[in-house]
Amino acid sequence: MMKRRQIIKGTAALGALGACGGGAAVAVTNSKNRYYSGPVSDHFDGVQFFNPDGAAPAGFGDLLKWQLGGGKAEWPDLVPVPQKAKPASSVQDVTITMVGHATMLIQTAGMNILTDPVWSDRASPLAFAGPKRVTEPGIALVDLPRIDAVLLSHNHYDHLDIATMKALHAAHQPMVVTPLGNDTILQNAIPGIRTTAGDWGDTATLGLLSVHFEPCHHWSARGIGDRSCALWTAFVIAGPNGKILHIGDTGFDQGRPYRDLPAKHGAIRAAILPIGAYEPRWFMRDQHQNPDEAVQGFKLSGTAHAIGHHWGTFQLTDEARDAPLIALDAALQKHKVSSDRFRALAPGQSWAIPPL
Repeated sequence: MMKRRQIIKGTAALGALGACGGGAAVAVTNSKNRYYSGPVSDHFDGVQFFNPDGAAPAGFGDLLKWQLGGGKAEWPDLVPVPQKAKPASSVQDVTITMVGHATMLIQTAGMNILTDPVWSDRASPLAFAGPKRVTEPGIALVDLPRIDAVLLSHNHYDHLDIATMKALHAAHQPMVVTPLGNDTILQNAIPGIRTTAGDWGDTATLGLLSVHFEPCHHWSARGIGDRSCALWTAFVIAGPNGKILHIGDTGFDQGRPYRDLPAKHGAIRAAILPIGAYEPRWFMRDQHQNPDEAVQGFKLSGTAHAIGHHWGTFQLTDEARDAPLIALDAALQKHKVSSDRFRALAPGQSWAIPPL
């Protein structure tokens, strides 16, 4: 293992209501970080994490302006999943299956890895309120193969779901690889859970795989008073069958989450990139890329194939459910990328990634 360093996002917005302390990105409201204590760095001021030279999350005034401004598309109450996947117990090459939203099953080198697992009906701290699931998970929990590891990118409720993590811990006891501070949240909620926390630039080892923590442009919060107390990250999984990039959430940030990857990691076989929750742009632009920016990032990263996720499961923002698919098709044509190379998978769909 690596060396360790010491409102509901219901919609992408709740931590605008409070912060865990002062810093380069937000005003002082508290004096203590409840999740993490460690040395100051270029993205941690001693109390809060921030995006170097980036944009802070929008404030409460902008949140109200968005929520009261109208323009939210109507989503269907339920979208059927024609056929749920029943994955193989293990895969030696690379197969990726869409569960829903940012939850993907990555199977490679005999390892089974889940990203940002959410099987709950709502992306919310409440069972009766908050964004409701409109598609069932593409894999039933009981049909999962042995889960060796979970990659948890950040702590918003549509990515870190405690009920799901409890179920996975009880059934599989996976190693959870997550950025700084999120391990505290998990350990407080689930006694005995195995965690490995890392900072940007760190590496964790999972059997034959290495998991690299890479910068992305986002933020974090579980409620009022803990904004940016825990870090967010992108992951690059390196193994005998090539490299896989997974980004749970990011703003495009002038391409910075992507442009340094080729020099550091070389050829990347597959990227799992967010393409949804991006409207209205004046509010979402800094923290959530749109499909056109996802395609630009795909090209900057030099990746061979990509899967679009973070669409169609929970209505977090204003765009219609199928808008990301339409926008992705337009972006692929605009940037001259074949649709065979960049696919938006629906829940239950799998893709055996072609070799480099």
